[in-house]
Amino acid sequence: MYLKEEQVKNITGLSQVEADKKLKEEGFNELPSSKKRSMFKIAFEVIKEPMFLLLVSCGIIYLIIGEPKDAIMLLAFVFVIMGITVYQEGKTENALEALRDLSSPRALVIRDGIKKRIAGREVARGDVVILSEGDRVPADGVLLWGRNLTADESLLTGESISVRKNPTFEPAQTMKMGKPGGDDLPFVYSGTLIVQGQGIALIKETASSTEIGKIGRALEIIKPEETLLQKETGKLVKTIFLTALTLFAAVILIYGLTRGNWLEGVLSGITLTMALLPEEFPVVLTIFLALGAWRISHKQVLTRKMAAVETLGAIQVLCSDKTGTITQNKMSIKQIYARGKFYNFKDNPDNPIPEDFHELIEFAILSSKKDPFDPMEKSLQDLGKDKLANTEHLHEKWTLREEYPLSKKLLALSHVWRSPQGKDYIISAKGAPEAIFELCHLDENTIDSLCKKVNIMAEDGLRVLGVAKSYFHEEKDLPDGQHDFNFEFIGLIGLEDPIRPAVPDAIKMCYEAGIQVVMITGDYPKTAQNIAKQIRLKNPENVITGAELEQMEIERLREKVKTVNIFARVVPEQKLLLINAFKSNGQIVAMTGDGVNDAPSLKSANIGIAMGERGTDVAREASDMVLLDDDFSSIVAAVRSGRKIFDNLKKAMAYIVSVHIPIAGLALLPAILGWKDLVLLPVHIVFLELVIDPSCSVVFEAEKEETDLMKRKPRDPKEPLFGKKALFISVTQGLTSLVMVLAMFFAARAIGHSWEEARTLTFMTLIISNLCLILTNLNWSKSIIFSLKNQNKSLGFVISGALIFLGLVIYVPALRNAFHFAPVHLTDFLLAASGGVISILWFELLKLFTRKKNIELLKEN
Repeated sequence: MYLKEEQVKNITGLSQVEADKKLKEEGFNELPSSKKRSMFKIAFEVIKEPMFLLLVSCGIIYLIIGEPKDAIMLLAFVFVIMGITVYQEGKTENALEALRDLSSPRALVIRDGIKKRIAGREVARGDVVILSEGDRVPADGVLLWGRNLTADESLLTGESISVRKNPTFEPAQTMKMGKPGGDDLPFVYSGTLIVQGQGIALIKETASSTEIGKIGRALEIIKPEETLLQKETGKLVKTIFLTALTLFAAVILIYGLTRGNWLEGVLSGITLTMALLPEEFPVVLTIFLALGAWRISHKQVLTRKMAAVETLGAIQVLCSDKTGTITQNKMSIKQIYARGKFYNFKDNPDNPIPEDFHELIEFAILSSKKDPFDPMEKSLQDLGKDKLANTEHLHEKWTLREEYPLSKKLLALSHVWRSPQGKDYIISAKGAPEAIFELCHLDENTIDSLCKKVNIMAEDGLRVLGVAKSYFHEEKDLPDGQHDFNFEFIGLIGLEDPIRPAVPDAIKMCYEAGIQVVMITGDYPKTAQNIAKQIRLKNPENVITGAELEQMEIERLREKVKTVNIFARVVPEQKLLLINAFKSNGQIVAMTGDGVNDAPSLKSANIGIAMGERGTDVAREASDMVLLDDDFSSIVAAVRSGRKIFDNLKKAMAYIVSVHIPIAGLALLPAILGWKDLVLLPVHIVFLELVIDPSCSVVFEAEKEETDLMKRKPRDPKEPLFGKKALFISVTQGLTSLVMVLAMFFAARAIGHSWEEARTLTFMTLIISNLCLILTNLNWSKSIIFSLKNQNKSLGFVISGALIFLGLVIYVPALRNAFHFAPVHLTDFLLAASGGVISILWFELLKLFTRKKNIELLKEN
């Protein structure tokens, strides 16, 4: 809805251009300071990491034993690793910052004469904000207009009872903000909740200048939470770290007691600790969850809680509202009924409406807002302008004196009007047909007859409204409730809300993925069934109404929800009964909602999904995710992304385990077997970390999903990070790589190669084997060739970078000497490459012959 520039000027005292200019001059339109960590802070945190401390320790030891070149090389690598870590952490921070921006409370403001939905943090002084029931007030302001407006200010005052708000009669632009507390004040405050009614406010204070800002309360900030996976990984890292410390002490003792060289023992122990320490685990988890949530936001779904990213792939039941999520929320009037007759607009698109139906449309419009936001009321207004223009049935100059809103007990609303010349009040009412029948006190025969008409309209998938009228003498005080008026039934209106085109395919995808889809609506059962057939929902013939839901015993409801997918005439409070029934069956449930009363069910669901466009702030606060475009297909896209994130995460973890086994083996064996020198030196392990770190975080995170991802059953949320079969595969990969690398070392020594030449050949084989492990683990059902063709840009950078750097440290004399390598021939390189490929060949053959079984590996315990 567009508002004229003059209207904005009348309210604010300034034109929008003048206001924007003034705000910019005063600096009020600057965004609040970011919570993002600086690069210096990230670098400082890296310095405290165990791997960094180990590298510095090695450098110091090299200086003590008189090897300054090795010390300089190691310390140089320290800065390289720090740069990589800062880049990775910075990427994560950017993702989290983007999520913080999206998660800021939304505000509906008037700018440039247009209603705009913006982030609450972007509200500036001089903005005109529209407030409705369920909204969080984005900043402190003065109320310019209000209707039945009450606010919960307990956040500021401690008073649990909501307070009334009355608009100011003074010039708002010159008023100063008062203190919170008490009824009938014109002030609204940031962070408080609109409990009832509507209002328009002029913003006076923002950010730290607000009342809540003065007491330093930080609201609506996404904080990275420790998820179940992070806790599990943390325990695993601690266990391995303690093991590494034990072996560290053992190696020092072995070197000291058997060789008398304690300093070399410390160096060997540090090398082993660096090889064993799985520092990538927490980094990978943080990056996957943060970047995963950021990628999901591109699917129009905002993640408010990181744990939801893990749970997405485990969803077994998806409960969705109908209106606006499955349908487009674009109402159009298709059929009306009055005075015993139907009228179809489809059959008469250009004809004038017969006089018998004029009163019905007149009072339907009177029971709507003059400036409607609701699509249903917009369609009524548009119909009146189109069909009743220049007639006595439109009343632009009538004054609205009172509004009786919808309530839980009565699903109908009434508007009390008075004409400029009239002495009596005219009352219009619209709502659920049964509520209108109740207001009109109709007899049973009349109700039965009208219910048949309602069913005829509902069977066509129409949303049906009843309309009634009444009159009241002005000299009497208006009653407290709608039941005190003597209403007369006028007729029925049938509105069509077409389904979103992408929904049928999205539901088909859910069924293929083993997800039960449940539609919940306040509409009639017949209307719900018609929509269910259009979207190809299973078992559309079975429906449970809200009334039946309330009376049903929990055991019976638990059985019913296994097969019933349509729940009609349901009020928000009854959603909680459904959530509990699904959860008591041991199912993982996602539930959508938008209203204040949806908050308990959103909180109770495993994943609560609030509506971003039409939802209230209360619903968003109670949810785990926010659907930015209110589209059902976006939820399914998010589920798909959630499955991909977990799938790739497990592959990355499997790769980390497998790649550390040959490194640790080469670091430990020299100490156990009493070899005169180490095969792997600290500088070699640092080189390997330069390949491992970006591979397990960036490469695996960016890998595309497997083709059968949405044809698997939902994973068990209790599934450990490593299932038995997956862990067996991972360990076997690592042992095979270790055997092949050792074989190369022993073969080189057997044919007379020097220790440096054998080390060079061994290291080359280890690098190639490492790259092959990356390629084979990217996809556990397709071959390496498929992974190479999969257009993963990060993979190309890592492989080419590793090979180029390997070539430099082998063929550039200065680097070769620094790495304690010897010159090798092209045949040696081909031999090392063959060894690396052979080390993972068994797994490629396993994929080929047991592809169907391997598809399930990532899901099994």
